[in-house]
Amino acid sequence: MTVELQMRFRNEEGQMATISVSNPAEELESSQLEDVMDQILDHSVFFTSGGLLVEKVDARLVSRSVEQMYEA
Repeated sequence: MTVELQMRFRNEEGQMATISVSNPAEELESSQLEDVMDQILDHSVFFTSGGLLVEKVDARLVSRSVEQMYEA
């Protein structure tokens, strides 16, 4: 199973922008994620096609399991 951390923001045009991290540390806490997201906003780290990131939306862990059914 693969796990991905998705931190979602809104940019200056109000569009959703997602920063994804593969295989994040298992012991992450929500307060740590909120601090990181605040730092990303405070330091204008990322620029999107809709402008700078301006608002935190959420952070979530997405897990996906793939079961091979057929292989040639």
